[in-house]
Amino acid sequence: MVLPEDGLLLRVFIGESDKHDGIPLYEWIVRKAREHGLAGATVLRGIMGYGGHSRIHSAKILRLSEDLPVIVEIVDVRERLEAFLSVIDGAIPEGLATTGSVRVRFYRGGTGRGTTQGTGRGVG
Repeated sequence: MVLPEDGLLLRVFIGESDKHDGIPLYEWIVRKAREHGLAGATVLRGIMGYGGHSRIHSAKILRLSEDLPVIVEIVDVRERLEAFLSVIDGAIPEGLATTGSVRVRFYRGGTGRGTTQGTGRGVG
C-alpha cells in the first residue's frame, strides 16, 4: 500500500484481558484492521499504567497475570482511520482512542535509505 507522506496514527488503549467475541480485543482489532486493508498495525504491551478507574496495573515478578495496559497502533490516511473507528467503537467496553498526525517514512530492505514511497508490505 502506498501512503502519502502525511498520515494519521490511531492509538487504542485497552486492557490486556479485554475480549471481543471470545478472543483478545487487541487481536480482534488487528484482524479487523487487516480485513479493512489498513496499512499496518502493531500491538504494544505496557509494563505499568492506569486508566479511567485510577487503578494501577503493573507487571511485577510475583504477579504474573495482571490486566496490563495494551496499545494498538494503526497507521493510515485520515479518512480510512476515521471510518475504521466506527467499526471498532462498539467492541471496546472501556478504553481510550487517540489520533495524531504523523509523517510517514518507509524503509526498504537492502537500501538503507528511508523513502516516502510505499513498499506494498504495509507498516508494522
